[in-house]
Amino acid sequence: MSKASAEAGPGPVVLVGPMGAGKTVVGRRVADRLGRRFVDLDQVVEAATGATVAEVFAAEGEAGFRARESAALVATLGDGTATVIATGGGAVLTSLNRRVLRSADVVVWLTAEPSVLVDRLGAGAGDERPLLAGDEALVDRLARLDAERHGFYAEVATAVLDVGHGDADEIADAVVALVEAAAVGVGESGAAG
Repeated sequence: MSKASAEAGPGPVVLVGPMGAGKTVVGRRVADRLGRRFVDLDQVVEAATGATVAEVFAAEGEAGFRARESAALVATLGDGTATVIATGGGAVLTSLNRRVLRSADVVVWLTAEPSVLVDRLGAGAGDERPLLAGDEALVDRLARLDAERHGFYAEVATAVLDVGHGDADEIADAVVALVEAAAVGVGESGAAG
């Protein structure tokens, strides 16, 4: 798909999924391949607050962070530009976010087994990711979070990619293929109108 056709294709491409699934790394590569702007919602919150996600959690709690995340999601999806968006793992927790996400043409759920996520996140994951801090084993915490969020990811996703195998380039190529298929569907539905 050329960069020009990507702009004319489906609207924003949104990546959802658990921490460690590769939403940011894959999202950057997808945006580059499609000639689109890349937005990481955690980075938007950090830029707006001048604080890290962990610092926002400490100062405002999870509810404060989620409110900021929702505002960033609504603003980014509503700005009308062809964008690739990496959400935070818990972005699907609020009903507002799920409603907004369902309005996107392409929402890809990047999923992997908790053991794969542990390998990707590393031992110090709780230092930067507040929901992974604590005494519970990392694999157990990730499994619990997945169980809590699984239905919400399924609710908003237009496609699911198991990212447990393959590198970031292969996963990005798979996402681009999904976008291309959606662009064909948009073109066909528009032509039939």
